[in-house]
Amino acid sequence: MINLTIDNKPIQVPEGTTILKAARMNGIDIPTLCHFELDGMNFENKPGGCRVCVVEVKGRRNLAPACATDVMEGMEVLTHSARVINARKTVVELILSDHPNDCLQCEKNGDCELQSLTKRLGIKEIPFKGETSTYRKDSTLSVYRDMDKCVMCRRCETMCNKFQTAGALSGVNRGFQAVVAPAFEQNLGDSSCINCGQCVQVCPVGALTLVDNISDVLKAIADPTKKVVVQTAPAVRVALGEEFGMQPGEIVTGKMAAALRRLGFDQVYDTDWSADLTIMEEGTELLGRLQKALKGEEVKLPMFTSCCPAWVAFYEKNFPDLLEYPSTAKSPQGMFGAVAKNYLAPKLGVKREDLVVVSVMPCLAKKSELAREELGVNGDQDVNISISTRELAHMIRQCNLNLNDMPEEDFDSPLGQSSGAAVIFGSTGGVMEAALRTAYELHTGKTLPRIDFEETRGFQGIKEATIDFDGFPLKIAVAYSLGNARKIMEEVRNGNPNGYHFVEVMACPGGCIGGAGQPYHHGNSNIIRKRMEAIYREDAGKPIRKSHENPEIIAIYDEYYGKPCGHLSHEQLHTHYFDKSDKLEATK
Repeated sequence: MINLTIDNKPIQVPEGTTILKAARMNGIDIPTLCHFELDGMNFENKPGGCRVCVVEVKGRRNLAPACATDVMEGMEVLTHSARVINARKTVVELILSDHPNDCLQCEKNGDCELQSLTKRLGIKEIPFKGETSTYRKDSTLSVYRDMDKCVMCRRCETMCNKFQTAGALSGVNRGFQAVVAPAFEQNLGDSSCINCGQCVQVCPVGALTLVDNISDVLKAIADPTKKVVVQTAPAVRVALGEEFGMQPGEIVTGKMAAALRRLGFDQVYDTDWSADLTIMEEGTELLGRLQKALKGEEVKLPMFTSCCPAWVAFYEKNFPDLLEYPSTAKSPQGMFGAVAKNYLAPKLGVKREDLVVVSVMPCLAKKSELAREELGVNGDQDVNISISTRELAHMIRQCNLNLNDMPEEDFDSPLGQSSGAAVIFGSTGGVMEAALRTAYELHTGKTLPRIDFEETRGFQGIKEATIDFDGFPLKIAVAYSLGNARKIMEEVRNGNPNGYHFVEVMACPGGCIGGAGQPYHHGNSNIIRKRMEAIYREDAGKPIRKSHENPEIIAIYDEYYGKPCGHLSHEQLHTHYFDKSDKLEATK
């Protein structure tokens, strides 16, 4: 342990602790801009580049960056001396001198860390005048880049390279021409980007934002020739309330359904329903592969889950030699769209092209997923528009509604009833646990001795376990972050030495609950933790907790699909993958 004083307060912290962390552990706030961490997830970025966190250390001539300076025995630190405050103000004034003054139109207005820092430091004018840098705008279907607003904090670069290992962003050029961009300053869509959007989630300003599709939704609702239905993902209901002053993890399922109806949607459905459908298809596919393996037939194991579109893009670009390992089951968003256009549209008396399917997702990669050609028929996509949790909150406010005042309402049927297994899809380990609940009972014909698979839960980056499938040792792994997924994929490429049978991957911190379309968490992993707790709380309160016991799922197989992984369900609910390693080669 190291003894020191910060602002004349004696404190004791473990050796190797930075001044910034030591201060925060003791309730002393030091402002930062480039520093970012996900506490409890073993992820921290401490470049010391912005110099906003400088502090005065007795005996040291220059000011020290608190995020990149470790404590020492007997150290005396001042975090808000006149010298420190003056230095911070100068740094921020210099940043502002090369920053657009369009706060009123900026996506991050009200959520901008630079804006908050300017107010905190009492900056009223910018004393430095001169040339400002400009850079071309760029966009994928998910992420919009306006690098005129970039403050070179490099958080996006760290998230992309260290957390996701996608390698799409890095600092290029030097001096006034420096910018964070893909290699050779190519378009983001032509790079190794997988559209996870985590760069957007960590960007402190408006340099990286989501592609806003609110106007597309409003236009569809206003079109009298269209019938507009909406589906909402599991993770949305435990985060949407944060945008309206509620505590993280407050469940707003009923209020959300009510708000969506008042926004003008003709029908309000639940993606949880198609999550149950996904389990029926994916679980059956897993059992089929295992049965073939036990017979000595050649089969690709482990089977990987396929619900996360950022993960799909990642392995298509990085592991094209392993494309037969992921499940062919579409994601719940994709399955819902297929069912809506092929099964629901005739029931509603409309042509598939006149049914507009909107999804509300915690994820920005879903915006890119819906545009995949194989997820549609003759150019009519199964899901037409995807908006994020934040976009839904903006729509609710635009229409002068207050989520807090909404009554509790149910989803519409027949695509609205779901099990607890579907709810936990929003959390890392949730897809695995939901699949185990169903696969076990379908495989053994017996009732589960325990319904909660604690082995799949928690914030550990990679979780491993062996599940007793009535005498068969099923080896599983659960990973979040594509950096962790890469480790498992490399092992599979090298012969699967751990003998995994089934692996779940989610791209975002803690799973979909930490998605890039969720309310900004600003690195506070406790917010993500509260969302996770709410997910499992809702699961525990459901009368049905297994996907194969959902009566609406049973009904659609009886009426329409026949059986899981049958001819019709395989045609509509399954997909295929492509070698997209050329994107990676272009970057190299």
